[in-house]
Amino acid sequence: MAIHICSTCGTSYPDAPEPPSGCAICEDERQFVPAGGQRWTTPEQLGSGHVNAWRQLETGLFEIHTQPQFGIGQRALLLQTDDGNVLWDCIALLDDATEALIRALGGLKAIAISHPHYYTCMQDWARRFSCPVHLHAADTDWVMRPDPALRHWQGETHTLAQGVTLIRLGGHFAGGTVLHWAEGAEGRGAILSGDIVQVAADLRRVSFLWSYPNMMPLSASTVGRMANALAAWKFDRIYGAFPGRQVKSGGAGAVEQSAARYLELLGGYQP
Repeated sequence: MAIHICSTCGTSYPDAPEPPSGCAICEDERQFVPAGGQRWTTPEQLGSGHVNAWRQLETGLFEIHTQPQFGIGQRALLLQTDDGNVLWDCIALLDDATEALIRALGGLKAIAISHPHYYTCMQDWARRFSCPVHLHAADTDWVMRPDPALRHWQGETHTLAQGVTLIRLGGHFAGGTVLHWAEGAEGRGAILSGDIVQVAADLRRVSFLWSYPNMMPLSASTVGRMANALAAWKFDRIYGAFPGRQVKSGGAGAVEQSAARYLELLGGYQP
């Protein structure tokens, strides 16, 4: 039997002789099933044609991104702290080179993931590095492969290490989470945002959506609440879900101004 991985979103499903009839993540309105239909791969097949590329984004922060692009195409971020390394968000491919590099950097203390679209093969990463995966309890139903390594935290914040805090913002998913890194951006603070707060093509802006591929908005009240929650935290830089998508400075202002513009554009309909 083999673990089956959805080729569209990268979500992995339990060992079985045949792949599932469909991917619950892609069939949800926040994702999509391609026009050509559902397709599956396995870890072995994925590793035979893909590799992980690495880039250092700043001192103590590395990007890991699969080449050629696979699934949604997000990056994982490896954050080094005095308390141990944290992997932020996850990708489906865990190849031998990636394992060797992570072990050379000190292994992993923990994995934390922003939302279900990036759960991918988190169970395999957790087993390989003997570490827990921290997920918000509000998204428990979206776990397709239960595993003892999964830790479902509750509430609005969860501390992973000194100066490293998970913040539940909701929005895209009920448990949608960002990571606050107090020492990031040379001590000015950074947010690792996944696409809970999506860094836009204009790197001075961010956005907030219910569904990105299907372009479905969030309510004004939800966006206002998310922006207010982040206003309590000090940060100057935002690292988004995809390579090259980072607000290098003025991140707090980008969230405030982008949210204000979003709320303005969602103003009440006047017949």
